Amino acid sequence: MSGTGRRSESRPSLKGLDLTVQRRLDGLLHGDHAGVRLGPGSEPEELARYQPGHDVRRIDWNVTARARQPHVWLTQAEHELDTWLLLDQTASMAFGTVSQEKGDLAATIAGAVALLVDAPGNRVGLAALGPDGMRWQQPRPARAAAYGAIRQPSAAREGAGAVGLAEALTILGARDRRPGLRVVISDLLDPTGAFERPFDWETPLRRLTARHDVLVVEVLDPRELELPAVGALVLVDPESGRQREVFTGDHRIRERYADAARAHREANETAVRSTGAGHLRLGTDTDWVAELARFIRTRRRQSAGRCTRRRTR
Repeated sequence: MSGTGRRSESRPSLKGLDLTVQRRLDGLLHGDHAGVRLGPGSEPEELARYQPGHDVRRIDWNVTARARQPHVWLTQAEHELDTWLLLDQTASMAFGTVSQEKGDLAATIAGAVALLVDAPGNRVGLAALGPDGMRWQQPRPARAAAYGAIRQPSAAREGAGAVGLAEALTILGARDRRPGLRVVISDLLDPTGAFERPFDWETPLRRLTARHDVLVVEVLDPRELELPAVGALVLVDPESGRQREVFTGDHRIRERYADAARAHREANETAVRSTGAGHLRLGTDTDWVAELARFIRTRRRQSAGRCTRRRTR
């Protein structure tokens, strides 16, 4: 499916985004991708009893001496990285009270991720989730994919989506089953207003994580976390059209709203982590580049730590 629309002026140009990635994020994600299966590569991954055909240069002599049987390090496969970005552009993303809307931030993040995985042989595909369903951009080189991401139409202003996040994850999982990286960029807001687990997207996300390395980027706006004391407000659900008048001068209402928002975000975080996916929360009022860089550095340190522990067993 295809969509039309004018790109928001709050999104950077590809040149501007490229400069940001080069100066602040370059070097965090590039090079050979460590696969999820054993195969030809250079990084020790699993210690196993020697079998005919194993590379004798990878024998661990210390373990061999203790076990009195030859053991070798099998390696983790290294291959070109296939990445798919699932970009939520439904009506709830057309909201922002700071410098940009959530949908524009999501598109910018998608472009940045595409540039981060730029390496020879790597390809990036895009699935944009809108009111009419999913729009697809076939996998292509990272820079072309980044340009396609930031040129996506802005999020719809109203209307319930024909495809929900749970169904979108299922469709994405069936699209390309070769192991790779999947990045889901969404506000994780349910059109029905559900804010307690289990969420309907948990099961398909768990299935996706079983085959791929998955990162969920949750996009927020500060006004979704707490109400300002500005008197009477008419709040409108952009997907259902429901309206509700709220008197924000009542501190008890503001406190209940903040408590419910906090509980919802905690439930989202617990749900995402229970599936095995990585979880990153970025706001329209934060330095998302710094937050993304911090997240990537932490993941790399954790990965290096796991490899070190395996080597010392």
